[in-house]
Amino acid sequence: MDSKQAGALRILQLNELEEFRYHAFESAKLYKERTKQWHDQHILHRTFEPGQLVLLFNSRLRLFPEKLKSQWSGPFKVLSVAPHGTIEVLDERTGKSFKVNGQLKHYWGGDIERLKSVVHLVDPP
Repeated sequence: MDSKQAGALRILQLNELEEFRYHAFESAKLYKERTKQWHDQHILHRTFEPGQLVLLFNSRLRLFPEKLKSQWSGPFKVLSVAPHGTIEVLDERTGKSFKVNGQLKHYWGGDIERLKSVVHLVDPP
């Protein structure tokens, strides 16, 4: 056993291990960049203006969540929009206003005229 040769072999192995770690780090970095780019492309940017009606996401923890109950409450009226994303909304039923930071979506409901047709069914003789 030659100690100089064994030492040189060990240094070579450590250098190979360091190079392998560097390539793994670069691969993980590329993966994270691509994942972030894909995620950012699928974000829906919503802009709100004062006077619009919005729905607020109810994110409270529930021990027994109801399956068919909607998680969106509202509609609320937008009072003001801050440049950093905070939105002040007004609950028209209670008259109270509060600020929220996201978790809103546009309310497209309201009074919609629908065509209705009535068909009277008669029992067969």
